[in-house]
Amino acid sequence: MIKGGSLENAVVVRDDAVLTTEPLRYPNEFVRHKILDIIGDLSLTGRPLCGHLIAVKPSHTANCELAKLIVAQMRKPMMIAQTFAPPPQKSPAESQAREVSVADGATLDIMQVMKVLPHRYPFLMVDKITKIEGNKITGVKNISINEPYFEGHFPNHPIMPGVLQLEAIAQVAGILTLKQAENFGRLAYFMAAESVKWRKPVRPGDTLVIDVELTKARGKIGKAKGVCSVDGEPVSEAEVTFMIVDA
Repeated sequence: MIKGGSLENAVVVRDDAVLTTEPLRYPNEFVRHKILDIIGDLSLTGRPLCGHLIAVKPSHTANCELAKLIVAQMRKPMMIAQTFAPPPQKSPAESQAREVSVADGATLDIMQVMKVLPHRYPFLMVDKITKIEGNKITGVKNISINEPYFEGHFPNHPIMPGVLQLEAIAQVAGILTLKQAENFGRLAYFMAAESVKWRKPVRPGDTLVIDVELTKARGKIGKAKGVCSVDGEPVSEAEVTFMIVDA
């Protein structure tokens, strides 16, 4: 018998006999007990579950193993599809609903980036993603003289605004957060920028490489450290904080 147990607080089954000081409350009390065990053990996943479960001779050990498998499945990199409304002018190829993988080792071209980020011209600061590894991601932005901000920043001396380099870091970090299933279909709001440094000007013709590492992700708040480089030399860096919100 279990430690501290007695016929006053436990039901003992011996062969076909049920030993108890009180009658069973329900004819299927043993089944009800097993159902409560399953509900309690699966609550260890920490997420509400919706499904149909068939259990044959369940036990706490088997229930907990199932909970572990469910958690492992939820943590797998997910395949994300386009969830935002398409812009008014859109080519047939762009309107195709393709799935985009943000798993480790994946790369994203501009069409795939646009399926992940809601940003559009003139505020899309990522042309492609070249590497995704764990909490690190690398993006690329090709700086063209046709960028609209060069008309006023500055006339006859075009330089990419530093705040747009911060925006590029934030957008690349936003793509990385989508590796987490709970952030699927959401948006990242820029909250703060710390340790910001601009080291060299970025000019038309430069290729801006954006390396970002996700350093903190707790609840709806995330924090990332990003470095922008041109020809292998850092031109800007910052630590950005953002909040994940529903789209």
